Amino acid sequence: MNPDLDGKVFVGKSGKPEYLSLPLANRHGLVAGATGTGKTVTLQVLAEGLSRAGVSVFAADVKGDLSGIAAAGTARDAFVTRAKDMGFDYEPDRFPVMFWDMFGEQGHPVRATVMEIGPLLLSRMLDLNDVQEGIINIAFRYADDDPHLTGLESNGLVDLKDLRELLAYISANAKEIGSRYGNIAVTSIGAVQRQLLVLENQGAAKFLGEPALKLKDFIGKDRDGRGYINILSADKLMQNPRLYATFLLWLLSELFEELPEVGDADKPKLCFFFDEAHLLFTDAPKPLLDKIEQVVRLIRSKGVGVYFVTQNPLDLPDRVLAQLGNRVQHALRAFTPRDQKAVKTAAETFRANPALDTYKAIMELGKGEALVSYLEGNGTPSMVERAMIRPPSAQLGPITPEERKAVMDKSPVKGKYEQTVDPESAYEVLTKRVAAGAAPPPAPGAPGTATAPAPVPGQAAPASPGFLEKLGGFIGAIFGTNNARGSRLSPGQIVARTVARSVTTEVARNVARSIGGGMSGRVTGQIIRGTLGGILRK
Repeated sequence: MNPDLDGKVFVGKSGKPEYLSLPLANRHGLVAGATGTGKTVTLQVLAEGLSRAGVSVFAADVKGDLSGIAAAGTARDAFVTRAKDMGFDYEPDRFPVMFWDMFGEQGHPVRATVMEIGPLLLSRMLDLNDVQEGIINIAFRYADDDPHLTGLESNGLVDLKDLRELLAYISANAKEIGSRYGNIAVTSIGAVQRQLLVLENQGAAKFLGEPALKLKDFIGKDRDGRGYINILSADKLMQNPRLYATFLLWLLSELFEELPEVGDADKPKLCFFFDEAHLLFTDAPKPLLDKIEQVVRLIRSKGVGVYFVTQNPLDLPDRVLAQLGNRVQHALRAFTPRDQKAVKTAAETFRANPALDTYKAIMELGKGEALVSYLEGNGTPSMVERAMIRPPSAQLGPITPEERKAVMDKSPVKGKYEQTVDPESAYEVLTKRVAAGAAPPPAPGAPGTATAPAPVPGQAAPASPGFLEKLGGFIGAIFGTNNARGSRLSPGQIVARTVARSVTTEVARNVARSIGGGMSGRVTGQIIRGTLGGILRK
């Protein structure tokens, strides 16, 4: 027996059944609680209910526990008893699952091109400072402007070797390229290249490349009309938390950019569960926080609900927390002042229930219990209730590698992403250009690319060097004024320069006297003496 109702997902029971309303499921949500209080079970229950309703789900499997959703559960005594207490019979069930893995080991490979990641997220992934981020922005802009790269897929920036080659090329031509886009510090390029090496050692080379992921493959139903549950194997990815957080943010950003507006639909297209959500906000710069807030605020109209899963509500900025209408709060412990503040914050974010001391209840919740509040009616949150979460129908805990392989063999995207493709890109173009010794092509409209102006009809052309210029060159050859600064003078030039200083003084005195006495004559003499003397001192 399925306790779900039309347009609602049954999540648990307090004094009454507690439902997640499908038309309001894209208003985002929060699942919070200390370690071991049941967050993963709640996530699985929500994913199962959404899948039954035909809604696709994406969830990162940080601990490996979620893979069991692909296998039928077992009728444990505790599950059977809890189900009866809630008014339905427990029935084991399995759900359609697609496994994904950024490293291609426990699921279909997930790839994106360097150009798709973009300079902001790539800088975050590399942990760059402002100056180094500027280098990345110049590299992306150069790829946009270079006429030999713009015609290629992703403007030639497909994988890490393309970015490395572009940075090396910019370093070798820093003066020419810097005149167009701003000063380029070669030392900063070196620092970025070292960070790229670190990222490559962490396995990111498997993520950056082709074929790139088509996000429409996340959204689909099986033959029974159930939404696919996309599970990202993240146990290895979590060894680099910054890469994990940036990768998931990229997925959200791509969904926001690619999906069309749907307005208020009967149910979401996709619900996105962001486990270990605090990693997204830790030490994030303001531009990145602004982007996260924008995506969370606007992606609702694309039919996507975002659910943050974290231990502490304080892990999320207030601007993001305010967007999360559907909430499940598992137990928190108040051992430290910060813990007490977290409990108080969690309690205050719920709509108060006169019959329940929310602050006290959060610290008393047992495993499998939670405080719940879902949006209802016209989008207002319901009063907070203390509820028991329903038992999941699928298996709790991971499946075996053999079972995982069997699921992947039946996947609708089998064979689509497994083989890496290496198209012609920046690496090939720039390598050939360096071998040919060619200069960087001018960017359209870039500073420094203007040609000499054409002669204007009726206007004389610029004069060629005349008598005075030739005379100056002749004198310079004699007196050594044409010599490069710091070079030696010949003995004849030394004698000539000594004589010339005396001549200069006398000439200047005579010219000044002939012009007239007084202040004007003295000033004129100083000017002439200084001018001639300056020439001879060169």
